[in-house]
Amino acid sequence: MRTGFDRAAEDYQRTRPVCPPQLFDDLIDLAGLEAGDRVVEIGCGAGQATVPLAERGLAVTAVELGAELAAVARRRLTGFPAVEVVTSSFEDWQPHGAPFAAAVATNSLHWIDPQVRYSKPHELLRSGGSLAVAGCLWARPADAERFWTDVQEDYRAVGYEGSPPPPPEEIGQQHFAPEAGSLFREVASRRYPFQVVYEAEDYLTNLATQSGTNALGKARSAEFLARVRHRLESLGWPQLTATFVGYLTVGRRT
Repeated sequence: MRTGFDRAAEDYQRTRPVCPPQLFDDLIDLAGLEAGDRVVEIGCGAGQATVPLAERGLAVTAVELGAELAAVARRRLTGFPAVEVVTSSFEDWQPHGAPFAAAVATNSLHWIDPQVRYSKPHELLRSGGSLAVAGCLWARPADAERFWTDVQEDYRAVGYEGSPPPPPEEIGQQHFAPEAGSLFREVASRRYPFQVVYEAEDYLTNLATQSGTNALGKARSAEFLARVRHRLESLGWPQLTATFVGYLTVGRRT
């Protein structure tokens, strides 16, 4: 499943939400980072988090499994000579040079083999280094547009797994899994509600890049996207306000 994002790298880059700037400011502060510090990014995708990290002066080695996503990230980061994008799975990648000050995973850590999910970042970090795990979770406030309620009918019709997004206030702080406890001491967990306004076509494009949609298989995903397209068409292709809760959890290497 984790290779599926590479099939639509440009769409992924254009329509995936980016965590709020405050999250990246807090990441720098909570992880104790300074300009020039070496950071490894786990699964950089098209650079949604790499660009904000580079803009804050970090020397980032970004590891990305998908060749097309890595190519998009490299193009977006050409103005940052201290950033390197490596095409490899994080599990297979072998680093060179001194230990890193921090490891950062944004919407990616859950795709890493559980056997090395926390142990490999621990091995890569200098004494006192930090692991920062961030991401965006979908939410649906009580006053959301009617589309967000009605579209659930299309999810049910094709047997889309999972539940509708909860209200943002029900999405709490995210924490490291118990298996990280012997390797990292969690020092902070924060949340960042935010919204993104999508043109209807862009939202549909985003929906096509999601892992749950791809998990339906070719026939059911096509049916699902056709259903949502018809619903949007019937509404006159409206702008849609999508609600997210960004999260950041930082741990110190023990």
